[in-house]
Amino acid sequence: MIGRLNHVALAVPDLDAAAAQYRDALGADVGAPQELPEHGVRVVFITLPNTKIELLHPLGDDSPISGFLAKNPAGGMHHVCYEVDDIAAARDRLVAAGARALGDVKIGAHGKPVLFLHPKDFAGCLIELEEA
Repeated sequence: MIGRLNHVALAVPDLDAAAAQYRDALGADVGAPQELPEHGVRVVFITLPNTKIELLHPLGDDSPISGFLAKNPAGGMHHVCYEVDDIAAARDRLVAAGARALGDVKIGAHGKPVLFLHPKDFAGCLIELEEA
């Protein structure tokens, strides 16, 4: 059911500093910041030959990333995103198998439908599904 790894997301306390570190120290292809108010985040994507890294920073105190950074002030891995062919079918199959979807399908940073799955159902890892 799941396809390729789309990205690994890292919550960061300073988006500009983290983007500069990837660009300057690692020589990575760093995209422009994007604000996603419906998700409560500002993001930067780093393109790698085989996947992407997403740097996440909260847009406000009510952002889910604010809570994550309060517990992890230096930042850290937030979630992994896998591609699926049909997000509604994937959701229905996973829910029928006992997984918990966190909220409804929304449009993500790439303009495609996304859905998050509860980390307690996947060995402590928050999973994002993105329709390919």
